[in-house]
Amino acid sequence: MRWARKLEDAGVHVVYGLVGFKTHAKLSLVVREEFGAIRRYVHIGTGNYNPKTARMYEDFGLLSADAVLGDDINKLFNQLSGFAPQTSFSRLLVAPRTLRPGLIERIEREVTNHQAGKPAYIRIKLNSIMDEEFIEALYRASGAGVKIDLVVRGICALRAGIPGLSENITVRSVLGRFLEHSRIFHFAHGGNDELWIGSADLMHRNLDRRVEAMVNINQPDHKRMLIRALDHYLSDTSPAWIMREDGGWHHAVLGPDREPLTDFHAQVTDWYRLRE
Repeated sequence: MRWARKLEDAGVHVVYGLVGFKTHAKLSLVVREEFGAIRRYVHIGTGNYNPKTARMYEDFGLLSADAVLGDDINKLFNQLSGFAPQTSFSRLLVAPRTLRPGLIERIEREVTNHQAGKPAYIRIKLNSIMDEEFIEALYRASGAGVKIDLVVRGICALRAGIPGLSENITVRSVLGRFLEHSRIFHFAHGGNDELWIGSADLMHRNLDRRVEAMVNINQPDHKRMLIRALDHYLSDTSPAWIMREDGGWHHAVLGPDREPLTDFHAQVTDWYRLRE
């Protein structure tokens, strides 16, 4: 509140959000007039706008001038400021209204695709999963034969590898140099990979009592980057805590040759060094 008052004293219009909901979405919008037309620049991601945690957390973000996404985020800001009615979005899933049903619909679509003989799998990386509706949807998908891989840093109420319930689900937790903070959802979508990133974990507070936003990633190079990251997190060559059938955890740190496995964060650092 102290910073809000300072901003207001400086002439900034501060919006406190929707009553009863914490605004947890990570969004920025810049609107400019360029060559006689309005152009929007947006940023949406998984991480906080905090210079301290940005040095310690692992996150992903999207910076874009895409007109459709700009219109979506402009609508969402208008809703948060009270200047717009409820509306639909093209590239966003927004809690508390469309995020849970939108993700569950995509899980059910993977089941349909699997039954039709199309590519079908689900890969999710997030901080916590406790929402019963989502867990039950994953159990149903596993029972139908859909392969599901989860990377969960913290609380996980789902049990993996139980015959007749979750034998097609694996859960691993990655703890490394940086705090795992990103949320990534990857659906096979019949061979047309569909990827989302955003601010929400699968918990009641995120899905029911917060304003959260997930964005659909549609650029091929961006999708390849996220898929590559998930490949490394889920690879047997990366150290991780792996959930056993009894709910316990096995710490995999050595490869078949008894050599230490390569930490994912070290691999990411190498990627960017090579790019430079």
